[in-house]
This record gives sequence, structure tokens and C-alpha cells, in this order.
Amino acid sequence: MAEVITVEHLHKTYGSTVAVDDVSFDVEEGEIFGILGPNGAGKTTTVECVQGLRDADGGDVRVLGLDPATEAPELRQRIGAQLQDSALPGRLRVAESLELFGAFARHPVDRDQLLARWRLTEMRDQSFDSLSGGQRQRLFIALAFVNDPEVVFLDELTQGLDPQARRATWDLVREIRADGTTVVLVTHFMDEAEQLCDRVAVVDSGRVVALDTPQGLIDGLGLPSVVRFTTSESDLAWLEQLDVVESVVRTGATVEVRGTGPLLALVAAELVSNGITPLDLRVDRPTMEDAFLALTGRAIRE
Repeated sequence: MAEVITVEHLHKTYGSTVAVDDVSFDVEEGEIFGILGPNGAGKTTTVECVQGLRDADGGDVRVLGLDPATEAPELRQRIGAQLQDSALPGRLRVAESLELFGAFARHPVDRDQLLARWRLTEMRDQSFDSLSGGQRQRLFIALAFVNDPEVVFLDELTQGLDPQARRATWDLVREIRADGTTVVLVTHFMDEAEQLCDRVAVVDSGRVVALDTPQGLIDGLGLPSVVRFTTSESDLAWLEQLDVVESVVRTGATVEVRGTGPLLALVAAELVSNGITPLDLRVDRPTMEDAFLALTGRAIRE
């Protein structure tokens, strides 16, 4: 696929603080590309430089072949953005906000079409203050699409939303990609990146410490899975003979088998061959949270 964004050796400092330190990555057309890391890691500063909202101190950036530093007016006609700290005047009505933002677009999308697409038609006359968190996020996404962008930037899209609203917002992001728009998703939620992103750049202390698919990041680190089950069988030493098994720990009737590779399939087959068929056999696989801890030496919430 063609690259729609290229970032090479991007630097940004604020006084003596290095916010972005030699960041490089590319984004391919039609993918959901995640920039993942804790608050303060430099994620938002990076995408603001990419959008031309901040001036970089070094490096080279191209978005849709344009330089955000010198061609920002043209670029803004072709990209959309939902910023991390988005807000509207409390009394501004939903339909009015779309009309206002559309006035700045060279080729605005029909307002009623946007209202229908993002399920806002019934709220068209409601004020911004009266909207729920999930409804506001749908409105911010709709506003990012008033100019029918080729690339859209979504920064901490689900922060502060309840679980149901988060899931609904994830579905909206999938709809965006399904329609052919390239999405750059900035988030500190590991599950969000794992669920939505085709590739992820893990950012920590202003640097990209890893870049791969979510599963590729996990698999590449060789992180173990844990198979759990209960049994009255006392002698399970034969499980430790499997090549994929690192350890077998028993606590009462509960057994935990830690290892890598096709652990669940091989443990299950070995149990059955030894006459053990536990009803509660299950596996806990490594997650993006585990991958981040392995890459940085700390949890994302620290």
C-alpha cells in the first residue's frame, strides 16, 4: 500500500524538556495506525507536529505528500482531527456546529448526511451541554469529517467514556476505516490499541520503542501464556516434559501451566491422553499491557 504519512527523525523540545526525541514511522493508506503510550510520552505533541499545529524543531514530515510546516492550509483541507481536549460553546446546537465547521471546508459534506451517518439526526437541535459523553464523541467525529478527509487523527477518543460508550465509539472507528479513510489513533488504552489498530507505535519518554502489529509486538517478545484448570490428579510431572512448558505450579486443586507457543492445544492434548478432561480449562494470553511492561520496564499507569 502507498504511504500517506512519513515521519523521519522528528524532534520537539519545550525549553529543557525533550517532548519528542528522534521519532520515525510511516502510515499506510487505509490502515488504523496507533500511537500508544502513557500520558506525557509525547504522543499528542507528535501528532500535532504531523498536522502542522506545532512547529517541529527537527526532522522531516510528509502527509499526503505535503509538508505540514509550509503547506498547512492545503493540508487542513484534506485531513480531519478530533483533538484531545475538544469542546464547543455550551449553547451551540449540534446542527449549527456542523454548519459552522463546514463553512471552513473547501468542499463540505452535506450536513444532513453527516448527522445521519453518525446517528445524530435526533439530536440536531440539542445544545452541546445537553449531550452525553458518547454523543459528544460522535459529534466530534462528525466534525472531523465535514471536509471528507483522506486521513483523520483521533486523539484519546474514548477518555472518560463508560464501557458501553467506548465500545460504540470503537465501532465508529471501524466504520471510518471500512469507508477507506486512513486513521491515526492516539491512545493510552492498551485494549483499545489491541482491538482496533493494524499497527502500533509504542512511545515512551518521547521515543518509539517498538513498532509492529499488536500481535506481532506480543509474539516478538516471547511473552508466556498461562493455562489454568482444576484436577484431583496429584502427579502432573509429565506436563513439564512438553517443550513449550516453562513451569507447572499447583495451588490446591488449581494448576497453572506457564509457557509459550501453542500451549493450550498441547496441554489439552496431553491432559486428554492421560485421562484428564477438566471442564474449566482456560488460557490467559499476554496482552499489550504485558508487552508495554516488557518493553519499558514499567506499567503504563505508573
